[in-house]
Amino acid sequence: MTIIDEVPVAPPARLYAEGWQSWSPTTWYHRDAPAHRPDEPWQHLMRFRPGTPLPEDGVQGEGLLVVDPGEGAPARVYASMDASTHVPTIRAHWQGDRVLVHADDPVEQWTTDAATTAGDDALAAFGERFGAAAGARAEASVPRVWCTWYRYFEEVTAVDVLENLRAIDERDLAVDVVQIDDGWSLGTGEWTRPNPRFGSLPATVDAIRDSGRRAGLWLAPFSVGARSDLARKHPDWLTGPAGYNWGDDLVGLDLTHPGVRDYLTEVFEAVRSLGVDYLKLDFLYAGAVPGVRHDAHATPVAAYRSGLALIREIMGEETYLLGCGAPLLPSVGLVDAMRVSPDTFHEGGEDGSQGLRGRMSLEARAWQHGRLWTTDPDCLVARPAFALRDELADVVLAAPGIRGFSDRIAELDPHGLRLVDRLLKEPVA
Repeated sequence: MTIIDEVPVAPPARLYAEGWQSWSPTTWYHRDAPAHRPDEPWQHLMRFRPGTPLPEDGVQGEGLLVVDPGEGAPARVYASMDASTHVPTIRAHWQGDRVLVHADDPVEQWTTDAATTAGDDALAAFGERFGAAAGARAEASVPRVWCTWYRYFEEVTAVDVLENLRAIDERDLAVDVVQIDDGWSLGTGEWTRPNPRFGSLPATVDAIRDSGRRAGLWLAPFSVGARSDLARKHPDWLTGPAGYNWGDDLVGLDLTHPGVRDYLTEVFEAVRSLGVDYLKLDFLYAGAVPGVRHDAHATPVAAYRSGLALIREIMGEETYLLGCGAPLLPSVGLVDAMRVSPDTFHEGGEDGSQGLRGRMSLEARAWQHGRLWTTDPDCLVARPAFALRDELADVVLAAPGIRGFSDRIAELDPHGLRLVDRLLKEPVA
């Protein structure tokens, strides 16, 4: 790391450090605020940048860091304006009345002209510049989505989807997209094989489309389980560790390998042939983990973009792509929308014990909406069984971006239905 700047600061100076991917902690830090750190190695793999250590002191941004010096002084931006092959790591720490900024690769630097809201203006200005340079799909529509995840999790069936599709019509809910989340397939390495427990995926997609809505589908195409058939048959397709989920260690796929690219082509041509034109692509960070690749000259970032570009090519320009768990800056120009926070809660968290896990990053990243993509604040959960439904509604209704909810509609009480109606009908912030 090389020191690239020293910035005089005074209260209430603050630092903005952009995280690596959707689930990475991102916020403004004041001087005494501790930086977020992983507690376990798997958390580093799945919530921070794999292979990149965190500093013992100060904060770390991946491709973007802003210093708001306080007392109305212009903010300073340190950023990469090209994330197609590399994303520099940028660090800042407090030293007396100065902030020292370090980077491991060259970055662009500039200052804002604004005063009282200098830091926020700096992020907006970066978003405009980077989005224009990367060809951001920032003019995409803001869909209104019903999603299966937070009610059915991996136990979703075609019967569940069809029941709620009928309820959407009966209650005249303004839903554009019906999105089937995790649970429809046999899992990592088996994306072309629907789970028999789910029922008929083609018939379900047809029913959604016959209702006049877009059919959405969830996939995690860049990761596989270490014990999956695909991993056992094709060890040369794998790169490095990517965390743990679905009862298995996750491994990233080598997106430069011809066999992997043929596999992804088969998967997404099958998805397209179903009539699906809305995809939630999850756990995408696995495509950019460190590791040996077929193309020895491809950086992890370049490999990741090549895989995402392949999906875009197969699915076509008209398909709506939502990234999740995705490296942020390398995804600009290839996805229409991006989750900008972790999941609201995990299975078993309806009692509110897990809190609103994504609120901090969601609010800090609001500037990305309309500049880099349409932001996704994650789904509203409005049924009375969710203990934090009103607190969550305050967050989601105030956020820009996708308007999604995830309940069994028959379980919504009058208050829950009013919250959903507001979400679907109020203008986006």
